[in-house]
Amino acid sequence: QVQLVESGGGLVQPGGSLRLSCAGSEFELNDNVIGWFRQAPGKEREGVSCISLNDGSIYYADSVKGRFTISRDNAKNTVTLQMNSLKPEDTAAYYCASGPATLRVQAMCVSIFFGSWGQGTQVTVSS
Repeated sequence: QVQLVESGGGLVQPGGSLRLSCAGSEFELNDNVIGWFRQAPGKEREGVSCISLNDGSIYYADSVKGRFTISRDNAKNTVTLQMNSLKPEDTAAYYCASGPATLRVQAMCVSIFFGSWGQGTQVTVSS
């Protein structure tokens, strides 16, 4: 079972930035697809961004394109989600998850394809 741990959530004003990190062992992250998902109260969990650690392909939801950046830090065995120009509608619990290397991130950044999940970190955007 892959063990993932998220960190970096918090309270930020609209227009501000946060950096989320997803940590896992080298074995756990190698060649997998790592996704960031979010879930607001009363809403379904949605894919925010996914990255293939095998070929580097990346997916962003339309709602975060140009504002969020996903990347891998090999030395720290982490995948980060840099979130800029945050909006109140970005408020949600954010989760990272690991999926098989065979996932095509452009079409499959969907929660049902990911089997291992972190515990989540809360992001609140409010003035």
